Amino acid sequence: MKFTLEQTDTQTSARVGTLETDHGNIETPIFMPVGTVATVKGVHQHELKEDIKAQIILGNTYHLYLRPGTDILEKAGGLHKFNGWNKPILTDSGGFQVFSLAHRRKIKEEGATFASHIDGSKHLFTPEGVMDIQRKIGADIIMAFDECTPYPCDYRYAKRSMKMTHRWLKRCWDRFAETDPLYGYEQALFPIVQGSVYKDLRKQSAEEIASYDSLGNAIGGLSVGEPHEDMYEMTELVCDILPKEKPRYLMGVGTPANILECIALGIDMFDCVMPTRNARHGHLFTKNGVINIKNAKWKDDFSLIDADAPNPTSRFYTKAYLRHLFAAKELLGQQIASIHNLAFYLWLVGEAREQIKAGTFLAWKNDLVPKLSQRL
Repeated sequence: MKFTLEQTDTQTSARVGTLETDHGNIETPIFMPVGTVATVKGVHQHELKEDIKAQIILGNTYHLYLRPGTDILEKAGGLHKFNGWNKPILTDSGGFQVFSLAHRRKIKEEGATFASHIDGSKHLFTPEGVMDIQRKIGADIIMAFDECTPYPCDYRYAKRSMKMTHRWLKRCWDRFAETDPLYGYEQALFPIVQGSVYKDLRKQSAEEIASYDSLGNAIGGLSVGEPHEDMYEMTELVCDILPKEKPRYLMGVGTPANILECIALGIDMFDCVMPTRNARHGHLFTKNGVINIKNAKWKDDFSLIDADAPNPTSRFYTKAYLRHLFAAKELLGQQIASIHNLAFYLWLVGEAREQIKAGTFLAWKNDLVPKLSQRL
């Protein structure tokens, strides 16, 4: 894998780059649709490529480990062949899912034991085991196993957790080095910065992660309930420490406004379930604000969902029709909304890239951000 930093904005820390993988190139900044269980919910692969213009998708180690299981994925020849997606894939480590199972897990030095949300069966994730699982899944980019701390988080707990995440990283790094990819293409391991919202911990963690000289780096433990100002402060601090020539991935972020603000701070890669999760509840993102398509005001609005949208789905169906589908509980409504939101997110990062190249990013961002969150 190779990352080429092509341009940095003169007024912000926003960057344009290209990440080369064996399954294709990724133009950054980029948003990665979340395909938790080997599918982006409600969206065909050809729609991801042709309408949404996705360049990379994300899979979830925890969920894929439980279903369909690594044996099935290995027999299939890896996740790319299993789900028919021939572009790059990134897998998280399962750390966030283990964190979210607060009543079902126990964390200790060896690793994390947890009860499956499916059948209650007991499992153990260790740093070594998570590397082996991600080798079998076969993603192009894989994550180190970490503990994602909650918000709010006591300083002593955050420090103890960060230190353990660093020890786990060493074990991940060693296991990754002593094993080989299974399917004939390269995999890259990204370490994860932790430290909650404490400046000194984030600084320590970023310096530790940078010392590994990995092909790329991730920032975790944000977008877990902390104020946006804290997210931006920690992101800026960490970006100032992580090597500029390596891609930076901010995990689980976020709203369209969050993404633009964090691009300005130097982030290259994003993922979030928000576009599809909100779509399933009838919430549509547009350049002018958020539409709740279930509202009665759209009942006889025969204008297009978004006449300026970059994808044909949003230029084909009307707001009245989409509202009708939701009212009738037709699955097509959720699918149309999901395609629209994902295409909007991919448009957003793609347009940010063009604005950075043109030297107009800051003015464009400052004009757009206030509009993105207003309710229409």
